[in-house]
Amino acid sequence: MDTKEKLQTELKEALRSGDNVRKTTIRMAMSSIKLAEVEKGSALDEPALISIIQKEIKIRQEAIEGAEKADRSDLVDSNKAEINILESFLPKQISEDELKEMTAAVISEVQATSPTDMGKVMKTLLPRVQGRAPNDQVSRLVRQLLTK
Repeated sequence: MDTKEKLQTELKEALRSGDNVRKTTIRMAMSSIKLAEVEKGSALDEPALISIIQKEIKIRQEAIEGAEKADRSDLVDSNKAEINILESFLPKQISEDELKEMTAAVISEVQATSPTDMGKVMKTLLPRVQGRAPNDQVSRLVRQLLTK
């Protein structure tokens, strides 16, 4: 079952159970997916769906930062709940150690030696970790390993 079907199934379950937070979170994700499909003019593939869900999570993380600055614990809690719901639709995340190993392997594979080779490393590494690690975390780790 692909991510879109899983979202639709979970939406039906949330409607049946009366779980409003889950229902609205999934509906917002589905609306973002539908918008992207309309813009593209065709159905999205699995990596694109994962990317949209990750973008939705990032939006909520930024909202949490703003809510913390405004001292709004109610908004922090609701955004954290939405993030937990969205994360359930992502593939199993890889650990920091696994990511380091993959990054080191790609660095040696493309024979990168300095931070100027970061583009080559990212181009090879990102498709391998698609959906299993946030791009900003991958970028930070590549930069860290290339500057050593």
